[in-house]
Amino acid sequence: MLRAVWFLFVIGVLSLIAVWLAEDPGTVLLQWRGTRIDSSFSLLLTVVAVLTVITALIYRFWLFIRRAPSEISRLWSERRRRKGYLALTRGMVAVAAGDAEEAGVQSKRAESLLEDPPLTMLLSAQAAQLGGDEKAAAKFFSSLREEAETEFLGLRGLLTQSMKRRNWDEALELAGRAYKLRPKSGWVAKNLFDLQARAGHWRDAQATLEEAVNNRVMAVDNLRRRAVLEYQISVEAGNSGDGAKALKYIRKANDLARDFIPAAIRLARLYVEAGKGRKAANIVICAWKLKPHPGFLEIYWQAKGAEDAMAKVQAAQALAKHNPGHIESHLAIAKASLEARLWGEARKHLAEITSSGAPARVCRMMAELEEMENGDQASARAWLMRATTAEPDPAWVCGHCGEAVDEWSALCGKCENFDALTWRAPPHIVSLAAHGPAPAALPAGEG
Repeated sequence: MLRAVWFLFVIGVLSLIAVWLAEDPGTVLLQWRGTRIDSSFSLLLTVVAVLTVITALIYRFWLFIRRAPSEISRLWSERRRRKGYLALTRGMVAVAAGDAEEAGVQSKRAESLLEDPPLTMLLSAQAAQLGGDEKAAAKFFSSLREEAETEFLGLRGLLTQSMKRRNWDEALELAGRAYKLRPKSGWVAKNLFDLQARAGHWRDAQATLEEAVNNRVMAVDNLRRRAVLEYQISVEAGNSGDGAKALKYIRKANDLARDFIPAAIRLARLYVEAGKGRKAANIVICAWKLKPHPGFLEIYWQAKGAEDAMAKVQAAQALAKHNPGHIESHLAIAKASLEARLWGEARKHLAEITSSGAPARVCRMMAELEEMENGDQASARAWLMRATTAEPDPAWVCGHCGEAVDEWSALCGKCENFDALTWRAPPHIVSLAAHGPAPAALPAGEG
């Protein structure tokens, strides 16, 4: 709207000037070296305007001729750049699609067209990786690492390669350097934490976790991980003979995650060793309310000073009251009753479990009961046969690889993942033979 108004205004002013000159053209006298020219002012103004336009056109044409070589060069370079970026885009798409041949072709084309080594080297490295040429990829990533602007890209590529080769020492060094460059990268922080934990650098892993949480690149709800780290630091302190620090850190672990069974077991054991039976018993009771575990039973007996069989039965009954319906409560009383030869009490609690399907360990206890109470070998054998097809005994099972072990550890012994073990029944192995013998349950302890 404003442009239209301005255009009309200009046209109006020019029209007024034209009318004014037409009504009063005026006269102009030019005399030079004996030549005299009489003319009107309007004609002189017209001639001057025409000469000005012609001069401007000539000047523009001269500039075009003068700038033509550089402009042609610029257009040529721009055309090459467009083709290069098109090749780069197609190469990235080929990498994402898993087309190694197309990625290699496009990376070479982009490299010949573009004067941007970092981008083309990154595509070349990815194409080489896709084609299985890890040496060539490492060469490109190393070149990227040498430039300050692309060092992080190079480190990330080399770190990925090191982890694939399971070269953990090299990977840890690369992850540390990458974390210094990009401390707010969630990918780097997670991998650095995992590598530090894998190497047993618990304090470094703790510092990385805290900084990552502060930088908001890892979830704030990491109490379980923090508890595991405190547990491991406690173990280190205990191995070095510093009992005070061992107790301090295991208390922290237990406070951070009350349902972390290994921490509660270790804390209760340290209290027993320190002669603090009441505190040990309270720790076991609190843990039993949340997650009963067979590893608590022996420690509770020690904390209560239950040395004879009857004292163990009474202690087991007292502990079971804190979680009466749980299978571990019934098993605790049944175990103590078998030792005290209280057959009726043992059978009562085992029957509570077998009514809803007996796990393997319950079947074995029933076999023991039948043999010890009645000397019934046939019934004992029947229960033992039933145990082979029953639900396996619970164990510490890795959530990544499925490895089942008796003792908990911060790292899975098979896949080396951090804090991957949970207390549960491992998957039951079904025999492939149609009429073959039933497979035995996987071995599991009570630690």
